[in-house]
Amino acid sequence: MKLFRKTRHKLLLDNKKTQYLKYALGEIVLVVIGILIALQINNWNQSIKDKDSLNEYLTKIKTHTSEDIEQLEELKKGRKQIGDICKKARNSILNKTENENLFLFKVSGAAFADFYFKPNVGGYESLKSSEYYGKINNTGLDSLLAKYHGLVDIIAENEKSYNESTVYQENYLDTQFDRSLILASAFMSKDSLDAKATPQSEYDRGFIEYTSKPAYRNVISLAAWQFDTMIDQYNQLTALGHEIIREIDIVTQE
Repeated sequence: MKLFRKTRHKLLLDNKKTQYLKYALGEIVLVVIGILIALQINNWNQSIKDKDSLNEYLTKIKTHTSEDIEQLEELKKGRKQIGDICKKARNSILNKTENENLFLFKVSGAAFADFYFKPNVGGYESLKSSEYYGKINNTGLDSLLAKYHGLVDIIAENEKSYNESTVYQENYLDTQFDRSLILASAFMSKDSLDAKATPQSEYDRGFIEYTSKPAYRNVISLAAWQFDTMIDQYNQLTALGHEIIREIDIVTQE
């Protein structure tokens, strides 16, 4: 700036007004260019900061999605095992061979267990409430995330419907049947049972009576049918999860 002032001062002393005006204009242009460069550098730095912040959100979503996929795999295994047993029990009912397959009906009681998929939506919800969500708005990743969490809601409704139905049937059974023999047979060791006065045949008769109730068979039939639907939805969600992870990898590496 000292150099600029000295130059302007010399031009005025030498009475070179035209050159002074040209010089002043050039100086203004240089100042404007400097300001534009500074703004560009500032915008560039801010863009890098925004990109880093967005990547932090996306990395968290990727981690949560991976955790969801692991949970879905366990749920699929569990539901398939129970579903296959319930299908066999259902066939046994249709073939009137229940008494020959008592063990099958004992293990099919697992259909009363209330499993729930519990996704980690913290990363996604944080991104949606942040200023960075607009940076992926109307993108392929945005569409995948919307589909993923839409299917999460559908799965939650189906699981809730099934679990509420089984709880209702189980509560009804409790009002109609004394389950003391059933619970003892299910949870006590064979040595402990053998030491009791009640013979095994009585436990078996109690279980046959219990599993012949419509409420018990309703749950078996529902599991045999609905678990296939649930597993299919788990598979769809898993596939979407893998797509989301791939898309996040692309976006964060750009």
